[in-house]
Amino acid sequence: MRLWRSVVGKLWLTILLLVSFVLFILTILLLEFFQNYHVDVVEKELTHTAEKVARVIQNHKDLELGMELGKEIIDDPINIIISLDQNESLYSQDSTEFQKNIHDYISEDEQLQSVKTKEITVKKEIELSSEMSSNRYENVIIVGTPLHINEEDGAVYLYQSLGVIKDTTRQTTKLILLAAGIAIILTTIFAFFLSTRITAPLRKMREAAFEVAKGKFDTKVPILTKDEIGELATGFNQMGRQLKFHINALSQEKEQLSSILSSMADGVITFNRDGTILITNPPADRFLQHWYYEQSESSEEAIPTTVKELLQSVVVTEMEQTGELSLQGRSYVVIISPLYNNNNIRGAVAVVRDMTEERRLDKLRKDFIANVSHELRTPISMLQGYSEAIVDDIAETEEEKKEIARIIYDESLRMGRLVNDLLDLARMEAGHITLNKDVIGIMPFTERVTNKFIGLAKEKKVSIFFESDVGIKNEIHMDPDRIEQVLTNLIDNALRHTPTGGEVTVSLTESKGGYLFHVKDTGSGIPEEDLPFVFERFYKADKARTRGKSGTGLGLAIAKNIIESHKGHIQVQSKVDQGTTFTFFLPI
Repeated sequence: MRLWRSVVGKLWLTILLLVSFVLFILTILLLEFFQNYHVDVVEKELTHTAEKVARVIQNHKDLELGMELGKEIIDDPINIIISLDQNESLYSQDSTEFQKNIHDYISEDEQLQSVKTKEITVKKEIELSSEMSSNRYENVIIVGTPLHINEEDGAVYLYQSLGVIKDTTRQTTKLILLAAGIAIILTTIFAFFLSTRITAPLRKMREAAFEVAKGKFDTKVPILTKDEIGELATGFNQMGRQLKFHINALSQEKEQLSSILSSMADGVITFNRDGTILITNPPADRFLQHWYYEQSESSEEAIPTTVKELLQSVVVTEMEQTGELSLQGRSYVVIISPLYNNNNIRGAVAVVRDMTEERRLDKLRKDFIANVSHELRTPISMLQGYSEAIVDDIAETEEEKKEIARIIYDESLRMGRLVNDLLDLARMEAGHITLNKDVIGIMPFTERVTNKFIGLAKEKKVSIFFESDVGIKNEIHMDPDRIEQVLTNLIDNALRHTPTGGEVTVSLTESKGGYLFHVKDTGSGIPEEDLPFVFERFYKADKARTRGKSGTGLGLAIAKNIIESHKGHIQVQSKVDQGTTFTFFLPI
């Protein structure tokens, strides 16, 4: 750091300027004092000498004698001029051009001539012109006193050059400057010593402040003195401790708030008053990503239009606002509440709740009621109709009565299966399914289940095959009854939807960590838009198709729950008029 930018440099410069200014003023005052003092002394001395010379001349009544006595009285560099009315003048030295110039000046100056006319003592300092002055004389002080001799009026003039005084002033100036230089040197040494003593603790505080700024709140400043700087160091250390405490508290609160926001299932977005996004959590980020994905590249909207309108309404009305919107096939409810800074709204916080599952469950509930009503209506109607036929004796022969009774029995069994499947599915979805697991040879088990459908396949004139690359000794831990139920359902569906001359293939392959089961048919297939819903209860790909008497519409939903209870998964692939393949995975 440059010296003049540091505290030491500034303090040294301040003290130096102060001392220099004081010495400058003192020098001017001293020089002025010395000059005035010497001038006053010379004036008094010249006046006293002039009066003495005038008395001597008046007492002796002899001008020549007076001049001789005057020469004895005065000392060099004082000069004397005695002037009478008849312009007779005597000089203390031989007549020179300079003395003649002084005499001419005195003769022409009214103030100096007033000595004769007004009989008063006159003092005057004159500045000689370049023609009158020499190297020796610059300014001259003249004192005139009245003189009376032989009834003539005259005057005694004494004059002296001030060059001697200026020489004295120059010598005095040199001494003062020497003293000032010594004072400045001593002041510099003292200022550096003092400022170093003051700034050394300050430098340590500066270093400690930089350490605290880097996050090292344990940094302490040594307390070297008990003055104000020592108290400042004590206060700095206390500030560091308090700052560390408050920073830790803020960090804990921030981490806690961040953890709460991150673990929330709902999205949280904090807005500034102008709509700028300040804080988001992961669910909110996913919501915004869905929004950005739907926007075109030219769009500059940062938030959905619905959210923006709700935010503006909150800022205007200062009341909570609620709205709904759909993004990427998902339904969201947005609740925006105002955030206050004292009494002013500084922004808003939006809670984004994904209501897709709730909407889906609500739809499933409605569809379930409708489907159950539809599935039960047909057998109930048949039971009611054939029961009325028996009551009304419509069946006349014994064979007709037996036929009606057989239909009523089949429909009651169908209703029983439907109710049992609903109960099983409800227990599975509630997590109450009980698995009786055992170690089973996987290849013989799958082949046995497939062979059960050979007779049914022959009746429908459909070919059924079993393929496997798994060894006969490979085993798996599973519930054989439940997995057989799954395979039975898939194979039965494949046979029912495969036309005459078609093929159904059941294959078993070994996969990483488990086994893959494939049930492939060459039937009519499932439309692409219906594939995501085939595992829903009562879902029908062909809305005009009625189920066979043996179907309840719950088989695939039950199969999915059984597979998932074994920690596996099931999926379907299909193309219209080319066939369908159901695949499920069971881990070892």
